[in-house]
Amino acid sequence: MQYFWTVKVVRFIPIVFTIGIVISMYYYPGGNIHDPLQTGYSFTHNFLSDLGGMNARSGESNIVSSYIFNACMISFIFGGIAFLFVPGLFKHDRTNYYLAIVGSIFFVMGACFFAGVGFTPHDLYLDQHIFFAINGFRLMVPAGIFYLAVLLRSPIKKSYSLVTLFFLLSTFSYVLYQLLADSPLMSIEAMIMQATMQKLITFVHLLSIFSLSFAFSSQIKNTETIN
Repeated sequence: MQYFWTVKVVRFIPIVFTIGIVISMYYYPGGNIHDPLQTGYSFTHNFLSDLGGMNARSGESNIVSSYIFNACMISFIFGGIAFLFVPGLFKHDRTNYYLAIVGSIFFVMGACFFAGVGFTPHDLYLDQHIFFAINGFRLMVPAGIFYLAVLLRSPIKKSYSLVTLFFLLSTFSYVLYQLLADSPLMSIEAMIMQATMQKLITFVHLLSIFSLSFAFSSQIKNTETIN
């Protein structure tokens, strides 16, 4: 059970999410916040959240893309559940165990907020959608801090710690960027920058979660050796 949640599920979610997003992009009709006539989906001119609207920015129905995207976002709930099992991997070190518990609390909250993005399409619940999207990233900062400490204190390859450190620094930088950047509604340039940054940080998150599944697998082997 522990291996299933902490390794298989944690590894499975980034893969499914990536595939789902690519399919959603393919079926997106078109349009962005500045140009409703745009054809299809643009990496630099569309936000990921555009995929989740019931209607595309062009005004056309976006049912296929929205259902796939929102289902992918809601799947992060399973990632939250998975992290409830992670502290048990570090129970042989009391300090690491409690650090992992606190880190998992923040991760579970962040995962629930990302799932909230899927439950609140931007064209139906804009304020709630923005609230979940912004704070989901913010909650990942303390989650990253605590799990970086856990990994550094564990007999796990330091390469996994470096990936988590990169995840932490990137997420913190993105949160600061969100606070300081101009609204994407102000100009096309601001939209392009924010849309691009959003996808880059999402890729970092997916890569980091995928990496953690291998770190947790390594910790399970270490624990079996101790026992």
